[in-house]
Amino acid sequence: MHFSIPETESRNGDSGGSAYVAYNIHVNGVLHCRVRYSQLLGLHEQLRKEYGANVLPAFPPKKLFSLTPAEVEQRREQLEKYMQAVRQDPLLGSSETFNSFLRRAQQETQQVPTEEVSLEVLLSNGQKVLVNVLTSDQTEDVLEAVAAKLDLPDDLIGYFSLFLVREKEDGAFSFVRKLQEFELPYVSVTSLRSQEYKIVLRKSYWDSAYDDDVMENRVGLNLLYAQTVSDIERGWILVTKEQHRQLKSLQEKVSKKEFLRLAQTLRHYGYLRFDACVADFPEKDCPVVVSAGNSELSLQLRLPGQQLREGSFRVTRMRCWRVTSSVPLPSGSTNSPGRGRGEVRLELAFEYLMSKDRLQWVTITSPQAIMMSICLQSMVDELMVKKSGGSIRKMLRRRVGGTLRRSDSQQAVKSPPLLESPDASRESMVKLSSKLSAVSLRGIGSPSTDASASDVHGNFAFEGIGDEDL
Repeated sequence: MHFSIPETESRNGDSGGSAYVAYNIHVNGVLHCRVRYSQLLGLHEQLRKEYGANVLPAFPPKKLFSLTPAEVEQRREQLEKYMQAVRQDPLLGSSETFNSFLRRAQQETQQVPTEEVSLEVLLSNGQKVLVNVLTSDQTEDVLEAVAAKLDLPDDLIGYFSLFLVREKEDGAFSFVRKLQEFELPYVSVTSLRSQEYKIVLRKSYWDSAYDDDVMENRVGLNLLYAQTVSDIERGWILVTKEQHRQLKSLQEKVSKKEFLRLAQTLRHYGYLRFDACVADFPEKDCPVVVSAGNSELSLQLRLPGQQLREGSFRVTRMRCWRVTSSVPLPSGSTNSPGRGRGEVRLELAFEYLMSKDRLQWVTITSPQAIMMSICLQSMVDELMVKKSGGSIRKMLRRRVGGTLRRSDSQQAVKSPPLLESPDASRESMVKLSSKLSAVSLRGIGSPSTDASASDVHGNFAFEGIGDEDL
């Protein structure tokens, strides 16, 4: 996930007390909560008690006197790096202490009282499932409530996830993010204050071999079937006329398993498709449609004459990747608080092994860049579990003493959050990394020159081998 603290606010204290500085914590560019320094310090102290000081990143120290504007900005940058580092750490980022802190802060910031409500969750085909939950229920609680309403067995719950989507005018879903354990789904969707935003249930694995587990159960089979039919209708799965005829025949016979077996052979089966965007491959400012699945990112583009071309980038050949963000400032303006800002520009850049001896950075500019990064990470996690001889069932989180914890196997396969270039002679990579330095939504009018590796996701699944062609 992408944590940032892009701005601070000077706020009046309770009951007319002295003013204080509040830090706005954003997740994927959207306000998640607003916290004070003392609250974050309390979180740090609690984590230190549980895990020891040597595990935690540096926390900005207290100051005896009031901070100057420059010191406030410096502290904001330090807190942002701290939150990013904690979230990226497999142990700290999955801890109940960290996640419950963010959930409480989210509920307090949005001023949502704890009460029972009805929450609408959509299936991939648009069918609505209404569940009764508490506003303070975390993602796993809501997922379990949906599963219970559908009569989906407990051992299959982990094969599915809840996604926050934006429903477009044509009824298609634009994926915003996968809902995480540190947020409250009801608060997340209602705080956006738009009927366009919905919560959707969708399978959360990439390897179609796991379909067999899901298809053994009637409810699982129906969910997988409905998702596949919907993906075909939307054009996400590539189908020839003959294949379409065969699928239609199986659909009319209500032969769901046979339908899925045929669908599994189709290009882009089980992929998640993103909105049209721009990439610098095969040339600069190239309009593309990105899809994620089967351990790859697929880029489709239209050549002159309406010819469709596709480039596939395997996860195992990505040495690392990073998401960067910037906000273009109006011409002539300065980067000061309160000034007008343009729309956030997000980029996903990955270093790809084009051939045996040639690495090249590929950049995709898209509002969904963070979601693409999340897909890459989950594909790597799944690959590493399979490589270690584990199964997807071992990746599922289970309740231990009333709290949710990741299994040991899932923590063990997390990709390293930091990665320095292993080859100092690779100057072009270093320069591009500097160019892609995160500017934390502060405007490209005064970009940061610090090419910190903390924004780079290393890839344990990188195989370091390649062919001469893509």
